[in-house]
Amino acid sequence: MTATGTTDRMTRLLALVPYLTARPEGVAVAEAARDFGVPERQLQRDLELLWMCGLPGYGPGDLIDVAFEGDRVRVTFDAGMVRPLRLTTDEAVALVVALRTLLELPGLAERDAVSRALAKVSAAAGDAAARMAPLAVSVDAREETLAIARRALQDGRAVHLHYYVPARDERTERTVDPMQLLYVDGHWYLEAWCRRAEGVRLFRLDRVDEATVLDEPAAAPPQATSRSIDDGLYQPGPGTPAVRLRLDRSARWVADYYPTEDVTPVDDPPGGLAVTVRTADLAWARRLVALLGGSAVVEEPAELGAQVAAEARAALARYGLASGDAG
Repeated sequence: MTATGTTDRMTRLLALVPYLTARPEGVAVAEAARDFGVPERQLQRDLELLWMCGLPGYGPGDLIDVAFEGDRVRVTFDAGMVRPLRLTTDEAVALVVALRTLLELPGLAERDAVSRALAKVSAAAGDAAARMAPLAVSVDAREETLAIARRALQDGRAVHLHYYVPARDERTERTVDPMQLLYVDGHWYLEAWCRRAEGVRLFRLDRVDEATVLDEPAAAPPQATSRSIDDGLYQPGPGTPAVRLRLDRSARWVADYYPTEDVTPVDDPPGGLAVTVRTADLAWARRLVALLGGSAVVEEPAELGAQVAAEARAALARYGLASGDAG
């Protein structure tokens, strides 16, 4: 888990107990996951971790206790964590600015909810919010794209996208039939039927250079089904090639940053890991290994290892070095 991910989880854990305490009748796990903007499986992991948290003493009477009843969860013992998190004046004012900016977005679907939230935060901020000078906040391209995607979904229209594909470092054009919007790990995604790929794809909105709602209706075929994100966004199919890598200590972050399988500690190199990454794009895997330099060795498939070695020799040749040269 990255440092940012650890910080986000800690913040979420601190907010979970007051959130659940305010709902003594319990709340559906799926609903709580939506409120916190995480997959349902991640929220279940957070709840399991809460069982191990509490006051010094660490006996059963000192730890937070959570009860599951069907698909609902409630806190039965809060270990004293009953106070909700409080906003500082600066945080409240920043939130007021953000909510006011959000209300200016075209096609905002939850305008009433945002207005109610703005009223509550403004009241909590008190005089600080009242003394705020008028601010002009520009809405960046991501919010404009989000508004366009929402409008297309609401009107049932197809969308033409100019989309950047980082795995291939190229910009593409395609027409898609929107299916749903997803917010995962701080990013908005449009799930849509891509007519170019003839399959369901996820498009991260901050990688959309341009989006245009078309006059024609969205017409996703019957086989286009929405995915569950409980197991994460990336869900390789059974036929997706497996890439087996041996990582040294400095490259262990790969196992945290990318979806991996069969993560096994190894002694050679000391402190290393053997991991399996599934990807249909072996060119992406070549670039990853090149980025890692000598910190990763391709064990499988053999042809990928041969390609990486050939590219390394070609790079050395451009600098007038042989593959065995040092420095």
